[in-house]
Amino acid sequence: MENLDSNSIFLLAAILVPLLTGSVLLFGSGFSQGVRRSVALVGFGLPFIVGIWLYCQFEASLVGAYNFELRLPTGLESIGIYLHLGLNAISLPLFLLAGAVGLAAGLYAMHSKAERPHLYLALLLFMLGGLMGTFASIDVFFFYFFHEFALIPTFLMIGIWGGAGRRGAAIEMTIYLTLGALLSLLGLIALYVQSGVESFSLLELRNYLSAQPLAETVQNNIFALLLFGFGILVSLFPFHSWAPKGYAVAPTGAAMLHAGVLKKFGLYGLLQIAAPLLPAGAEHWFPWIVWLALGNILIIGLITLAQKDLKMMLGYSSVMHMGYAFLGLACFSAVGAGGALLLMVAHGLSVALLFMLSTCVYHRSQTFDLAAMGGLAMKAPVLAAFFVAATMASIGLPGFGNFWGEFTIFVALAENPVTRWLVAPAAIGIIISAIYGLRAVANIFFGPPKAQFAERLESGKIVDLQGFEKLPACVLIAGLLVTGIFPRVLSDDANQELMGLYRDNKSTLSVTGAATGSPDAVATKEVKH
Repeated sequence: MENLDSNSIFLLAAILVPLLTGSVLLFGSGFSQGVRRSVALVGFGLPFIVGIWLYCQFEASLVGAYNFELRLPTGLESIGIYLHLGLNAISLPLFLLAGAVGLAAGLYAMHSKAERPHLYLALLLFMLGGLMGTFASIDVFFFYFFHEFALIPTFLMIGIWGGAGRRGAAIEMTIYLTLGALLSLLGLIALYVQSGVESFSLLELRNYLSAQPLAETVQNNIFALLLFGFGILVSLFPFHSWAPKGYAVAPTGAAMLHAGVLKKFGLYGLLQIAAPLLPAGAEHWFPWIVWLALGNILIIGLITLAQKDLKMMLGYSSVMHMGYAFLGLACFSAVGAGGALLLMVAHGLSVALLFMLSTCVYHRSQTFDLAAMGGLAMKAPVLAAFFVAATMASIGLPGFGNFWGEFTIFVALAENPVTRWLVAPAAIGIIISAIYGLRAVANIFFGPPKAQFAERLESGKIVDLQGFEKLPACVLIAGLLVTGIFPRVLSDDANQELMGLYRDNKSTLSVTGAATGSPDAVATKEVKH
């Protein structure tokens, strides 16, 4: 065991405690409700507390290195695999995101009326432990391993507690995510083999490849595996169909953690691993990233407009907004990557909140059909206020973290002559978001209620948000406001790290139609980021 200190122990505890408390609950079918909730609260609460503590202890001066490093033997040292943990300024925001969304999902799940609640909470805790390990891993093998570990509870929860159509959605989700995970694994193994470093440590890979880059053809091939592997996991167009269906049938806790946090795994891998280590490969695949990202924003945006089911609308909306993060990544600059990182955190908070609130709406209306509601704000004004705030955040209203992520991405696009043309189509996506978001708010909360729903409103059975619903909503709203009003709490440290990764990155980027808009034109410019 190397580099053992109190903070590194806290980092390890943020991974182990959810796993241990989940194991206790797994065999705790005889626990009383109070004991079950107490055990779960420890598991969900400690990672959030540790995340805040480590943020306060974080030393931003360690650019190019990791804080709170801890390396444990695994028995696989001969092939360079250690349980190597630590946080840098790129992984720390996502570590905090996992802790915040995990706490909110856990607080809400503890009051769930799901059958076998001990198993429901145990699987959610296993999922959270895997997420904390994903973003705390310096070793690329364990980065991948923890992600796969967190996926298993997702499939089980959909299969056991999912809604109508869960079997088909779970099968499609399994096929897509297994394919994405396999391509990603092949890419990571190829990176390990071709580098010759004989280590899965991201630090060692980065130091070695910065001095001795791989051949351009090798970079192109490995980056393709990582782009499409990670892209499938992020629901990059056109490999997106699993996400809306999966989220629509998933139980609330699983939807919050997967859409809010686990789906960021692929973007994080591209941002932290693929683009910095394989810059020539990133340049080669630049046109693909741009056009597929626009597919997320425009095509999926229009599909979102056509949705009449609230959860399907939120699922497609989640897919749509990933396009902006890919555009930020496509800039291959510290500004673009920083915007993508901010958007990943803010989107994770807002989409988790919206999925939770959609369930709150369902419990009061008994439907997800947007055309069958109306006037809910009369009986549930607090729910309406939270839902409006979450919708405004998702659209990108100033004051919420999403605004700074999208704004920074637009700045990065505009300052590069090759990507400047992307500002206009990307801006259309914001208009689309505003239309479907505000329309959903109007249909659910305002206007005259539909006939059947009017009877429920008049029956007196509908109440406003209760305490166990307000608390997790407040956790997520607080995160959105903090990152919206004080974005520097995350961006300052991340800027230093990203400038180190993308410094003096000379790129010859070409994209069909970049200059003229013609499908046959090719604009190629040399840009120094």
